[in-house]
Amino acid sequence: MTATSVPTELSARYFIGGRFFTADNVQPVVEAATGEPLGDGACVTESDIDDAVTAARQALPEWRSSSPDHRAGLLNALAAALKSRATATSQLVSRENGMPISLSRGANGAFPPLLLRYYAQLVTEIPIEEIRPGVTGHTIVRREAVGVVAAIIPWNYPQALAVMKIAPALAAGCTVVLKASPETALDALVFADAAVEAGLPPGVLNVVSGGPATGAYLVAHPGVDKVAFTGSTATGRIVAEMCGRLMRPVTLELGGKSAAIILDDADLDVTMRGLRTASFVNNGQTCHLSSRILAPRSRYDEIVDAVAALADSMTVGDPLNPSTEIGPLVSSRQRDRVLSYIALGKDGDARLVAGGSVPKDQPRGWFVSPTVFADVDNSDRLAREEIFGPVLTISAYDTDDQAIALANDSEFGLAGTVWSADTERATTVARAVHTGSIGVNDYALDVRAPFGGVKASGVGRELGPEGLEAYRTLKSIYRTGSA
Repeated sequence: MTATSVPTELSARYFIGGRFFTADNVQPVVEAATGEPLGDGACVTESDIDDAVTAARQALPEWRSSSPDHRAGLLNALAAALKSRATATSQLVSRENGMPISLSRGANGAFPPLLLRYYAQLVTEIPIEEIRPGVTGHTIVRREAVGVVAAIIPWNYPQALAVMKIAPALAAGCTVVLKASPETALDALVFADAAVEAGLPPGVLNVVSGGPATGAYLVAHPGVDKVAFTGSTATGRIVAEMCGRLMRPVTLELGGKSAAIILDDADLDVTMRGLRTASFVNNGQTCHLSSRILAPRSRYDEIVDAVAALADSMTVGDPLNPSTEIGPLVSSRQRDRVLSYIALGKDGDARLVAGGSVPKDQPRGWFVSPTVFADVDNSDRLAREEIFGPVLTISAYDTDDQAIALANDSEFGLAGTVWSADTERATTVARAVHTGSIGVNDYALDVRAPFGGVKASGVGRELGPEGLEAYRTLKSIYRTGSA
């Protein structure tokens, strides 16, 4: 891989009120596959956040009062501008966070325009007002934009997770301050550049970046009406507490430790093909991964061998190579965190059956070999804590009910999968798992269906019509007489 710098218009910049500014304080963005500097991410100040929120508030009245058709037209223009940048954006994100380019082309290239177009159409189909007849009169139930939105995103799917907030918020009539993670501060500016080309009014979308202190200041800002946050459960609890004190609506999409329940009639060839993505996608840096494999005791050894073989067969390497399935982790800190969990597993009672180290043929960057531990007790830290790397655990069960109980024995409840030759049987099991989403013989988000978690995996939903309603408030106007 040739390490080249990113375009200067994406380095050390932030975007407020329709204008780009150069940051006084910066943090280097490091290329995950090489460990070399890629560019400088802006570290905005509290004063910059004040300016961003002020710009969003000033733009709010006109944007909120504009027609759904007008907003839809600008969302479609934004989609077109992002689509024209999709190839370069996909490559940039892969360099920032190590995402394999084959995945990045969809998640960071194709998905943002797709979702913008979806909400552009949806907002024109759902009426702003409806009339509900009553005993002595009628009520006009009106949907109104909640206001200024603080959208805070992590580094693992930066474009996709940003647009999951930007698209419904703008469609609903909200204005947005997007706060990007320092690790992926560069690609966030693509939204700003596209917004200018699309003709979004100044202040409707503002883009800043910075660390935890920046996010905390934005969350608590008196000019913010709603917070939409994706990140770790630990940080999500802090955000929830802050919003609770402020009586501020919040959507939280947090961590997971989801189970893949392999039933005793599963076709292992089909299952392993599915787990290739369901359990290892984005180098394990995915909140909804099926990272706990629950295997029937009657086929336990067979499944352990199959999962170990799957891990060993994964192609590890340059994230810009289309054949790569496992790229590097986002940073040296994240790699060290994942390796510490692997060391924990080696020192415990679990049995290492695949991986367990840094690949010898990857001397640079932040690589970890796909790793599998068998014989893991569900009370073990490996099975209970989100590792956020290419590390799977395998635990045995005897009955379907026990598998369900093990899947539910977790503080998390974001996702999961069930694998079986009998779709109806698998669906029955899926219904019993306490989680926000679950796949049967596959796992893939659907833009038309709500996504989010229960328990420590979050509050609220994104995607689907429910994702649009998250950025609206309801007003009841009571009137006497007939409508």
